Amino acid sequence: MKVLVIGAGAREHALAEALARTADVVVAPGNDGMPGQSAEGHDISTIASPPEEIEADLVVVGPEAPLVEGLGDRLRARGMTVLGPGADGARLEGSKAFMKQVAAAAHVPTARFAVFDQVGSALEHLRRTAPPYVIKTDGLAAGKGVLVTPDLEQAEADVTSKLTGESFGRAGRRVVIEEAMTGDEVSLLALCDGTRAVPLPLARDYKRVNDGDEGPNTGGMGAHSPVGFAPQRIVEEAMERIVEPTLVELRRRGIEYRGVLYAGLMLTDDGVRLVEFNVRLGDPETEVVLPLVAGDVTELFYEVASGRGPREVATNDDAAVCVVMATKGYPGPQRHGDVITGLEQANALPGVSVFHAGSKKKDGDFVTDGGRVLAVTAVAGMLAEARERAYEAVHLVQFDGAQFRGDIAMDVREPASRGIR
Repeated sequence: MKVLVIGAGAREHALAEALARTADVVVAPGNDGMPGQSAEGHDISTIASPPEEIEADLVVVGPEAPLVEGLGDRLRARGMTVLGPGADGARLEGSKAFMKQVAAAAHVPTARFAVFDQVGSALEHLRRTAPPYVIKTDGLAAGKGVLVTPDLEQAEADVTSKLTGESFGRAGRRVVIEEAMTGDEVSLLALCDGTRAVPLPLARDYKRVNDGDEGPNTGGMGAHSPVGFAPQRIVEEAMERIVEPTLVELRRRGIEYRGVLYAGLMLTDDGVRLVEFNVRLGDPETEVVLPLVAGDVTELFYEVASGRGPREVATNDDAAVCVVMATKGYPGPQRHGDVITGLEQANALPGVSVFHAGSKKKDGDFVTDGGRVLAVTAVAGMLAEARERAYEAVHLVQFDGAQFRGDIAMDVREPASRGIR
């Protein structure tokens, strides 16, 4: 089987490695760190051609933007089998206001909210609201469009900046202001075949740039799976109260959702509540979830994309930890072009894979070429061992200004912190 993966980041690199256990994989456009051959002898290659011009038995769409823009629809119109929703289903991520409306209609437990496109009415709402304030861009913002703050002045400035287009352009000209939720946050990725959904292993990701969940939100600074403080009943409750009712509501609206539904969950004192939906595999959750899936990932994805998904996903007993290495200044302005060393030594460690994101080859060397540069992932029998290996690999990799969190999976028995979202 030939599989086409759409995207260019560490998530797509991890997807390619998992799929290449049983299939030849081509990634469009991919990046310079991806090409090679799997341990099973399958090829991983990259190509710059538009997805519509590439023949494949299965297409897996990595990023959200192409899905929101209707790539899944265009490929299905050509008779291709696609893991990823059409533009109608992708609105769950493309518009936070739409997502909240669907959740409300499906009676999904989530934060109370209000939607604004005018600065004046949004500021009036903030002034009537008790802190902390949660403000989200309606459109896509690469994981950086959320502000949580106890400071009214900062909240007012953020709303004004977003609604005037200063912060995120057109994506920010409508905002969702939510009730703050407090608890431990986890990520549930479910495979949906249009009518049924099955969960992948639960993960915890770390969104803020600094240790202790301090600093601005990012696209993700690390992740681990499994999640020791979230028992299996959490998955069962989330599937029953959040994922499955959402699929029912989508079908009621005439939307057949085939792909991955990512549910960001808050484990509050009142039970599991939905933070947000994404319409694709998460990054860096993909890097720690796929290594725990047993069996043929290609066949699993093909069955789901064909509308005949499995009743459950087989998993192994391993644990995985991913640490993201980013350039200095991320998530703000960054410097590119710094030489990366130590990649070969890191990849040689047992159970370690270095997935490339913001890197490229220049004059025979890998250099930095993005905010999140590498996703250093380790798999082992125990989470503590996987964490130790991941950080051993991180310390072998060097580039000027490298920044990473030092507390990913620090305490595997209890949550590292209780967040507000």
